[in-house]
Amino acid sequence: MIDKPTTEERMKAAIAPIIRTMREVILNPAGFFRKMPRSGGFVEPITFVASMSFIVGVINFILWPLDLGFATSFGMALLYVVIIPVFAVIFSFVGAAVLFVIWKIMGSQESYETAYRCGAYAAAITPVTTVVGVVPYIGSVIGLVWMAYIIVSASIEVHGIKQKIAWIVFGVLFGLLLIMNISAMYSARHFSSEMEQWQKTSQDFDKMTSEEKGEALGKFMKGMQKGIEKD
Repeated sequence: MIDKPTTEERMKAAIAPIIRTMREVILNPAGFFRKMPRSGGFVEPITFVASMSFIVGVINFILWPLDLGFATSFGMALLYVVIIPVFAVIFSFVGAAVLFVIWKIMGSQESYETAYRCGAYAAAITPVTTVVGVVPYIGSVIGLVWMAYIIVSASIEVHGIKQKIAWIVFGVLFGLLLIMNISAMYSARHFSSEMEQWQKTSQDFDKMTSEEKGEALGKFMKGMQKGIEKD
């Protein structure tokens, strides 16, 4: 009689290939994409995206007490563990469609499924970039440059795009994303700073004269306008 595998053994058997794929993409993306099956269905890549985004959700949950993640409360941090994988899977199809169109324009003969697989496995770096992303500005730069390198590797090894062309196209695209990301971060920080200053001022607002209230409000609006003009 053959012993049935235990639940723990089944879990290890399911997790092992996901961890192996993650390690290969991180350490040797060119080698991974060179041997990546270009077909075989969507189950495996979808499972991989869901797994990576689940880890991202857990990381955000861990970062919440340190006030470093996206969540602002315990309930939100816990909810992220559930909703991040759901939205990641949904948007993975949209992202794959965008990549598919770009690669087609660049001369790729591969199918949408292949494009989806490339985008899905590129998600291997997201747990790492989530941690690195807590560092203002620098984290975003590292994350986007790294993702550009992964996508360029897929372009060369899977879609047969010349290295120079791949770097020009995706270098420009990710460069624009980087500018937009840094600009958004600056705006958010500037707004947060202005709001903190306004909250400090508003604590004594009732004690101010009408002229002082108008002056304080004018300074706040002027600060917000300067932030908008800089953006």
